[in-house]
Amino acid sequence: MKDCIKSILIDEEALQLKIKELGEQITKDYQGKDLFVICILKGAVMFVSDLIKRIDLPLEIDFMAISSYGNSTKSSGIVRIIKDLNEEIKGKHILIVEDIIDSGLTLSYLIDNLKSREPASVAICTLLDKPDNRKTDIDIVYTGFVVPDEFVVGYGLDYAEKYRNLPFIAVLKEEVYTK
Repeated sequence: MKDCIKSILIDEEALQLKIKELGEQITKDYQGKDLFVICILKGAVMFVSDLIKRIDLPLEIDFMAISSYGNSTKSSGIVRIIKDLNEEIKGKHILIVEDIIDSGLTLSYLIDNLKSREPASVAICTLLDKPDNRKTDIDIVYTGFVVPDEFVVGYGLDYAEKYRNLPFIAVLKEEVYTK
């Protein structure tokens, strides 16, 4: 698997240090509020798992699965909700946890969808932000790392459902996804 990796962008230690910082900030910002964390599957599952351990508050968690990529490296622009929330979010403070924000189109659709359910607030926490490709204005409250416009995998991020289990963020060799 490592022969498909061009370079390691963010190592395990840097990931965990940043997640600790994010958890501390979220804890401070949501004191006394009804926090409801929404993990966007599948990519954010490793991140949310480590993040909620660092949030020192009672919280609820639920999961959504959304697709706009399929097995491609570029968003199709067509957003599908594959798995919706099991819980009601009206009046709750929502924290969407994403693995990476690229064009922002999928997330923009999701935010509109969630706001129609009348939560008290909606905020975004992303592990990785790729602002060079942004096609819509997204207000990201918590950002782990800003990354260059390269295809990254690991720590939950995949290419064709592979490489999620890498304990770090890496750049995938171009020949892997262009063959």
